[in-house]
Amino acid sequence: MERVVITGLGLVTPLGIGCSESWQALLAGTSGIGKITHFDSSSFRVHIAGEVKGWDATRFIEKKKLKEMDRFTEFALGAASMAIEDSGLELTDAERDEAGCFIGVGLGGLFTFEKTKQTLMEKGPQKVSPYSIPGIIANLAAGQVSMAYGLRGPSYCTTSACSSGAHAIGEAFEWIRRGRAQLMVAGGAEATVTPVGIGGFEAMYALSKRNNDPPLASRPFDKGRDGFVVGEGSGILVLEPLTRAKKRGAKIYAEITGYGASSDANHLTQPAPHGEGAQRAMKMALKDAGIAVDEVDYINAHGTSTPVGDIAESEAIAGVFGDYALSKKLWVSSTKSMIGHLLGAAGAVESAICALAILEGKIPPTINLTDQDPECPLDFVALTTRERRVRHALNNSFGFGGTNCSLVFSRFEG
Repeated sequence: MERVVITGLGLVTPLGIGCSESWQALLAGTSGIGKITHFDSSSFRVHIAGEVKGWDATRFIEKKKLKEMDRFTEFALGAASMAIEDSGLELTDAERDEAGCFIGVGLGGLFTFEKTKQTLMEKGPQKVSPYSIPGIIANLAAGQVSMAYGLRGPSYCTTSACSSGAHAIGEAFEWIRRGRAQLMVAGGAEATVTPVGIGGFEAMYALSKRNNDPPLASRPFDKGRDGFVVGEGSGILVLEPLTRAKKRGAKIYAEITGYGASSDANHLTQPAPHGEGAQRAMKMALKDAGIAVDEVDYINAHGTSTPVGDIAESEAIAGVFGDYALSKKLWVSSTKSMIGHLLGAAGAVESAICALAILEGKIPPTINLTDQDPECPLDFVALTTRERRVRHALNNSFGFGGTNCSLVFSRFEG
């Protein structure tokens, strides 16, 4: 089978627009969490989120095209533009038939959905925009990117809650290594800082209510955690076969070597006891990569800052990695402490972070971890960035419905 490498990265996050801006902020331990500005949240219990600041869609998209798309699609096109430019990608017309796009989205166009509903109620159905449905449906992130860059291979959306972006990368990896595609633009996008998005999660008591100090609200694995913080953005990766990347002299960030997926088959929102389903996904990814547990140097944890979820993931990691993890030789961190939970985009953004950690030998921290929960007894790289040569990094993404995805990224050795 083909070896698959990452040759381009694009990020739109609450910490910045572009890989360098987001990455440097992560290494500095900066929080992107603040007061909600997208709507008036005064009647809500939760007033904080990880919003993308200073977003100007016309930097990446023709102004006349914006009427066709929701904010999540704008983010996807922005991140894709940066990833493709970063990769130095040039495709012949023939190659476009084997170039595809998978972008995972958890909820789709909530901004457009809520605006359409308001128009319908206030002005009637005759005033509803013909672009409403294209703005709402989740696959239009992949569709718009495919159209923008002439990618005529497979194009679809993986929708698996908070695992969506990771599953998209895993499926793109499979298509390339089996020789069915020569290039994939893959990742995730999400924009749900809306009344429905915040109100829905708030009703589930899933969100942090630390409204008076937003930068301290997301605190994975800390005893004081009280829920996650909704974030928005996009992460896009350019993937291609190693032979093609080497032939064109492309920069290689990392190699994708393992993909594992499982279902808890247990509960609507709660993880399986002891993270049993997560354990199976991690074991599958490690087996796929052909590596032992003590060869993994870093895990970018799902680490959402929920009381139950963080314990379950800690138990799952301990269950798979044993004494290697419990003796704190394995480093784990949750970058959601800085950017919040980007839902369907989370696994894609965090995959890019794993690739950068491998390339630069730097592990971003888990900020706000000042009083570690004894039920989470691992080394979570608290508070400050550390340096380490990373041979293999593992990214965990878990979602409602018990869906689990783990990806292994490896240092490219030639």
